[in-house]
Amino acid sequence: MFLVVIIYPLGVKEITDKISNDEVVKRLKLVVKTYMDMDQDSEEEKQQYLALALHLASEFFLRNPNKDVRLLVACCLADIFRIYAPEAPYTSHDKLKEIFLFITRQLKGLEDTKSPQFNRYFYLLENLAWVKSYNICFELEDCNEIFIQLFKTLFSVINNSHNQKVQMHMLDLMSSIIMEGDGVTQELLDTILINLIPAHKNLNKQAYDLAKTLLKRTVQTIETCIASFFNQVLVMGKSSVSDLSEHVFDLIQELFAIDPLLLVSVMPQLEFKLKSNDGEERLAVVKLLAKLFGAKDSELATQNRPLWQCFLGRFNDIHVPVRLECVKFASHCLMNHPDLAKDLTDFLKVRSHDPEEAIRHDVIVTIINAGKKDLNLVNDQLLGFVRERMLDKRWRVRKEAMMGLAQLYKKYCLHHEAGKESALKISWIKDKLLHIYYQNSIDDKLLVEKIFAQNMVPHSLETEEKMKCLYYLYACLDTNAVKALNEMWKCQNMLRGLVRELLDLHKLPTSEANTSAMFGKLMTIAKNLPDPGKAQDFMKKFNQVLGEDEKLRLQLEQLISPTCSCKQAEQCVREITRKLTFPKQPTNPFLEMVKFLLERIAPVHIDSEAISALVKLLNKSVEGTADDDDEGVTPDTAIRAGLELLKVLSFTHPTAFHSAETYESLLQCLKMEDDKVAEAAIQIFRNTGQKIETELPQIRSTLIPILHQKAKRGTPHQAKQAVHCIHAIFHNKEVQLAQIFEPLSRSLNADVPEQLITPLVSLGHISMLAPDQFASPMKSIVANFIVKDLLMNDRSVGNKNGRLWTADDEVSPEVLAKVHAIKLLVRWLLGMKNNQSKSANSTLRLLSAMLVSEGDLTEQKKISKSDMSRLRLAAGGAIMKLAQEPCYHEIITPEQFQLCGLVINDECYQVRQIFAQKLHVALVKLLLPLEYMAVFALCAKDPVKERRAHARQCLLKNISVRREYIKQNPMAHEKLLSLLPEYVVPYMIHLLAHDPDLTKPQDLEQLRDVKECLWFMLEVLMTKNENNSHSFLRKMVENIKQTKDVQAPDDPKANEKLYIVCDVALFVIANKSTSCHLDSPKDPVLPSNFFTPPDKDFINDKEYLSPEAKLVLQTGKIQQPPKQTGVLGAVNKPLTVAVRRPYIKTTTSDTGSNASTNSQPNSPATNKSRLASETGARENEENPVITKAGSVKKEETAQPSGKKRAAPASDGTENSMSSNPSAGSQPPANKPRRGRPPKNAAGVATPDKEAGATTGGGVGRGRKRAAPAQDPDSTASADPIGVKTPKQQKEAEPKRATPQRQIDLQRSVRVAQRDQQAEVESSPEYVLWLTQLREQQVEEALDRWLRGAAGPKQRESTHSHAQNILIFF
Repeated sequence: MFLVVIIYPLGVKEITDKISNDEVVKRLKLVVKTYMDMDQDSEEEKQQYLALALHLASEFFLRNPNKDVRLLVACCLADIFRIYAPEAPYTSHDKLKEIFLFITRQLKGLEDTKSPQFNRYFYLLENLAWVKSYNICFELEDCNEIFIQLFKTLFSVINNSHNQKVQMHMLDLMSSIIMEGDGVTQELLDTILINLIPAHKNLNKQAYDLAKTLLKRTVQTIETCIASFFNQVLVMGKSSVSDLSEHVFDLIQELFAIDPLLLVSVMPQLEFKLKSNDGEERLAVVKLLAKLFGAKDSELATQNRPLWQCFLGRFNDIHVPVRLECVKFASHCLMNHPDLAKDLTDFLKVRSHDPEEAIRHDVIVTIINAGKKDLNLVNDQLLGFVRERMLDKRWRVRKEAMMGLAQLYKKYCLHHEAGKESALKISWIKDKLLHIYYQNSIDDKLLVEKIFAQNMVPHSLETEEKMKCLYYLYACLDTNAVKALNEMWKCQNMLRGLVRELLDLHKLPTSEANTSAMFGKLMTIAKNLPDPGKAQDFMKKFNQVLGEDEKLRLQLEQLISPTCSCKQAEQCVREITRKLTFPKQPTNPFLEMVKFLLERIAPVHIDSEAISALVKLLNKSVEGTADDDDEGVTPDTAIRAGLELLKVLSFTHPTAFHSAETYESLLQCLKMEDDKVAEAAIQIFRNTGQKIETELPQIRSTLIPILHQKAKRGTPHQAKQAVHCIHAIFHNKEVQLAQIFEPLSRSLNADVPEQLITPLVSLGHISMLAPDQFASPMKSIVANFIVKDLLMNDRSVGNKNGRLWTADDEVSPEVLAKVHAIKLLVRWLLGMKNNQSKSANSTLRLLSAMLVSEGDLTEQKKISKSDMSRLRLAAGGAIMKLAQEPCYHEIITPEQFQLCGLVINDECYQVRQIFAQKLHVALVKLLLPLEYMAVFALCAKDPVKERRAHARQCLLKNISVRREYIKQNPMAHEKLLSLLPEYVVPYMIHLLAHDPDLTKPQDLEQLRDVKECLWFMLEVLMTKNENNSHSFLRKMVENIKQTKDVQAPDDPKANEKLYIVCDVALFVIANKSTSCHLDSPKDPVLPSNFFTPPDKDFINDKEYLSPEAKLVLQTGKIQQPPKQTGVLGAVNKPLTVAVRRPYIKTTTSDTGSNASTNSQPNSPATNKSRLASETGARENEENPVITKAGSVKKEETAQPSGKKRAAPASDGTENSMSSNPSAGSQPPANKPRRGRPPKNAAGVATPDKEAGATTGGGVGRGRKRAAPAQDPDSTASADPIGVKTPKQQKEAEPKRATPQRQIDLQRSVRVAQRDQQAEVESSPEYVLWLTQLREQQVEEALDRWLRGAAGPKQRESTHSHAQNILIFF
């Protein structure tokens, strides 16, 4: 063994364990200096100090307890690796490992930058990084242990006190190991990735930045290692491979943010996880991808389309939290990636209809937030989804949608933050928001009011700015929005009136009547607040506070005073709220409810100053100096809308108009050429001018001649308003009206009908307003001129264009004069309000004659069809108007009532529409007697779906109004016979028994029509079984069967009709209700003017419905056995299949039942008969025309003998009648009828055969069938477009739901039908018929085939082949 001599540098003594640590440090510093100065080219020195290098790696130095010694030794070793590179002087692998672990431990000294030795530590790091000394370890088997220790050390020591150089050297050191090695082990990768986990990231931000930079630098090398890690965890599920397995999604998010290239191979694995069966796992992946796709600069969606599409699929995930997370992501995506909006739109559409309320709510939030940031980020479709949700069934969703759109409107339309183009894009918002006021929910109404006051016309604006905003808003609203806004002001004014009446009651002495009246007012007020149940209790408490606090009453009185200004109103609201705040509570529902009330009654927009500002704006529009064009409206539109706005406000705030300046401006409007403007101005004077005569004489002197002129020569509307204005504001109104009446009555001339209309209107209103003064002179005018000279004479010949309706401006002057003459008669009678002179009887007979004669009172055939429609409508409306006055209702006979009711089945669509609307308005205001509600039952026969739906809504509204009235008014219980909706049933039964369509009471189709009419009413009445009302209805119908028809008590046929209708009603009630057989709560009272008193000796227990009729009523199907037909006849003539009748498809808008799916006992039959005869309204100018949707061949639509067919119209686009009568195979009816769908299921008869059915002689009941418009060319060919295939029919049948209550009954019916069908199918006639049918089908196919064959040979072979098929059949 050789003794190695260690040569130390010059001046350095031997370093052994015999010397002190200080001496060791001193000598080592010299050694360090020596090695620092050496370079790789110093071969002699390298050889000379080789032994020293080996000595420095001895145990004495590597395990020395002194840290200074260890630091100096580490520096020496680092230099030794530098000098001897690339070959280290240490050959033992164990020694190398020990040395590098030793050096790594010394690097911990980098942590303290303020240490005196920090520079040496930095030198050590710099040397190692520059030389890449650790690369030597690649040769070691367990080098990974060294690298892990090194990485952990560097990540642990890095801190914010280190400069850029330290970080750079650390990166150089670590990146060289990663990039030059054979790969990165999982343990080493963990030491890097652990710094990205949020918990570690928050603890040491510098370590996170170091790891982030390292990964960026080594992305190409480390990507495969990362992919391997995620593959094992995500795909293979090996969570044990790393302690970081539970943080994979956090890591993916961080790595993607660092560099998406790190995850090139990982992203496809996420697609696999998106389809996991575990909902929570899918949720975690969706949350991750939402962040990745939504990141501001992310291009993942474009770079990885499959993953993007898979992610979008999660919008339809079955797991609610997943769908919710997707919707939340959409907001960031829309804001950061507008180009992806198109992809998101369809999925957001589906989610906007999600069954989960929270998801629908978040869809709205997503779209609105994006729209607030930039309106261009949301397209029209997305905004459309929010618009739809304003009608959501959940209040939270509706509120979010409405408030969101209101904020967008305020930002872009009111403040114009994005220019006119953006404002135009969402200009529809104002209309749609106001349309919500039509909803029944009080919460919706209150929110619309709040939105209007805060977002549409902010009450915080200065008066001039606020009124300018209102002025142009009103001019831009659509018709329905204007009506809604007017209704809003009307409701607020009504509520102010209720509070005023309540305060007036507080001024009266306490009494039982006073307390009862107060309670009624409080209940009515509570109905106009949210949650009426709680509101009642809070209003009682508020009323108690009002009684105790006089100052509070005074504040409230000032708030609702007509002279209260907007500023005073705000002050009053603050004072009242402050008084009610004590004692202070975290939540005070009582105070919130009172605030709702104060917000509704406080005049925050309109006062005298506001009206003055509006009038100034109107003047500017008149003068042409306003900014009308800049606001998007024409000056004419602005003027007209401004006057309409002032007219509406004149109803709610009349005292605010009382100023000379305002009236002077209105006088200028009276002189304008625009008729609508002048009319509105007159009405404003009428509503607000009560003090003009006493306080403004100059205005009075100017106004009177203008009103006289308008009453004599203005338009009809102006004349009406002028007469009412004179009557309302002048004390000497009798003199003023006489000055108008006398010249007008002398100038009446029937030969000049154009000049008659305004005088007739003025005279009618004068006679109504001042009956005592003008009733007598009017009687001679009525007798000698109105009836004898005008109504009973036809001076001109109408336009014979065949149309049933024309536009208002196309109506002949003579007919317009007659219509206004009828109105004059009614106004004259309404003014008198008595029938002492029997004038009312004569008038009713005249009106009835007009209905019977179809509007052609003289029957000279001079009047056109459209003019006759106008006169029928006027006559029906006149009877209905007279019925609103009790003294005239008593003398209207049942026959006259029936004639009036049948107008709702008129052949003209517009007549039916307008009459139904008038009927509804009068009924809902409780002006008409209850029996007139029975008329709506006839709407079941209306051929237009929309009309039936409208009638049903009218019924619902009327019934709810009457029930509510009975609840709110205790005195109403004494008048139940005229108020309780159930009492409409006797009138309905009587009306249907006298229906002209009921000619053969046992006819199955007619019975089915009667059932439809009964069910149309009973369905609505029987929705709820309140107070056992079902048994009450049954008892009422049973009682009717024990009476006779007052109209014809001795006529067996008339009474039989009545009893048959009763049996149909009982059948329907029994099918609908399971509790109708219980005892009735009370004995019903029947109207004596329709039914005779019950005869004790008369017991009617007969069943008038045959089993076959009951089967038809139950199923709606009429069984028709197949007809026997000769073989040759079957071959040459098309056959219809009795079992499967051809189905003719009608347009979507005109078909379908308007009844709910759970209400019709036999909906399949009802739908079948209705669809088969359905007609629709087409627009011909302003003329919806009743049309058929399709046609079939004449032979295919053969009907049973004696059945009427629908007459085809003379042209396919108009309501027209056939004018060429000819003899037909069937006898014509006495008088054709109006307004009923044709009974023919699908056929259209030829004009020759049907002309006689439309123009037969004799006097009928004033009603014709609605003639389907049909193209004459189509009568000979089937319409291929409208025919449903059997498959389509099968798909359509399940949609017609059968109520659960009929399952047992229908099962027995099916068994009977099945037995009957089996019997028919086994008969020889059926077999013969089926054979003929098949032969006919083959022959038709053969003909088509032969016609399409190319040549004679082909036709011959084809014919032979077809004959073989025929033989087979």
